[in-house]
Amino acid sequence: MHPAAPARRPIPDAPRALPLLGHLVPLARDPLRFVTSLHHHGDLLRVRIGPVGAVIVCDPHLTRQLLLDSRTYDKGGPFFDRVREGLGGGLLTCPHATHQRQRRLIQPSFHPDRLPGYTQAITAQTDTLTRGWHDGQELDVTAELGRLTTRSLATAMFSGLLSTTDLDHILKDTATFAEGVYRRTLMPTWLTRLPLPANRRYTHACTRLRRIFADNTARYRHAGDKESGTLVSALLTAYEQQCPTSGTDSGDTEGELVDNLMTLFLGGAAITAATLAWALHLLDRNPGVAERLHHEVDTVLDGRPATHDDLARLELTARVITETLRIWPPSWMTMRTVTTDTELGGHHLPAGTAVIYSPYLIHHRADLYPDPERFDPDRWLTEQPRDAYIAFGAGARKCIGYTYGLNDAALALATITHRWRLTSPPHQTIRPSLSGELSPHNLRMRAHARH
Repeated sequence: MHPAAPARRPIPDAPRALPLLGHLVPLARDPLRFVTSLHHHGDLLRVRIGPVGAVIVCDPHLTRQLLLDSRTYDKGGPFFDRVREGLGGGLLTCPHATHQRQRRLIQPSFHPDRLPGYTQAITAQTDTLTRGWHDGQELDVTAELGRLTTRSLATAMFSGLLSTTDLDHILKDTATFAEGVYRRTLMPTWLTRLPLPANRRYTHACTRLRRIFADNTARYRHAGDKESGTLVSALLTAYEQQCPTSGTDSGDTEGELVDNLMTLFLGGAAITAATLAWALHLLDRNPGVAERLHHEVDTVLDGRPATHDDLARLELTARVITETLRIWPPSWMTMRTVTTDTELGGHHLPAGTAVIYSPYLIHHRADLYPDPERFDPDRWLTEQPRDAYIAFGAGARKCIGYTYGLNDAALALATITHRWRLTSPPHQTIRPSLSGELSPHNLRMRAHARH
């Protein structure tokens, strides 16, 4: 007789579930506190949002196993369904079946040799922004940095082709989209289809964003210089080489190109703005780190804005960005769908299972990062559990533009802190805005000229 197979362990339920509602209340009321408490109850837990069930992964090694196997754990679930409504089937949301082709197509646009040309935009835009502030001015930091990164990325992409009206619409519609994604993920599908004011605003924002990117891509294709070094010129060249007979005018190719431009633009601008805002807030709350950062940027920059050539010497600046992204990772919780029966951590997961992982949960585990709520850029001077640092994901689906985003954030932060010290009231409580990415809600700071 063959020995009996070991019994599979059942996946325990996460605490605080309510009848019918499941875990909807803690996820809606204080989701960050809820997810960071879960690893005490098991490596894998079952959660429910109303009638919809999912498994949340709380262990860093199992999370990495999930991320490295993008075939078994494919993009899917309510979150990506909602994102696809606005961004289409680009690199962020496409299934495994089309991801490798798109990744290979887009990857050359982010070759290290291209990045210095892209970062010229953040240098120029940050220089312009910071010269416009005056001593003692109160700033809406989130709004200021949103405009900065939107204009910078628009320049890097379209070489200034986007009109002021289009930029204003992008800023407004991006915020509507980001706020709507998380809210609609928690809503039943039928409710997202009702003609409610919030649903109409969301649909209008998505429609207008697509029209803006489609129209400007067509204009650039017919009038732009394909050797200009912009991100759009690189992508247009890549798509035309893939489809030499039909070019980018074919419907499928044009749609995919626009999907990817929207994905890169909305994700890049919003994440960089949120990272910068959190970094400035954390520096204000940690004056010792801020003083050391001021010394570094004063030494390196000596009165001028930061450029790509300065990155190697902005060591503390880079660690500030890294630590900011540990504390406030942009994608704080996301989802995969199991494509075939598998096992994870000794638990059976049948095909179709929705699996959630949370960079915020992993980054705030005290057994991985001692005193995880403490802002300590110097923790990155010593060996850290880098496999557990997943601010940009991991594996084949790691964010394609993460190096570009890190460079932009470091250059903007260096120029801002070289010229200004930003402060806010000592007892002011800043809460995260839970949307497409974590950003500080209503962060207002006063600018003090340093030179």
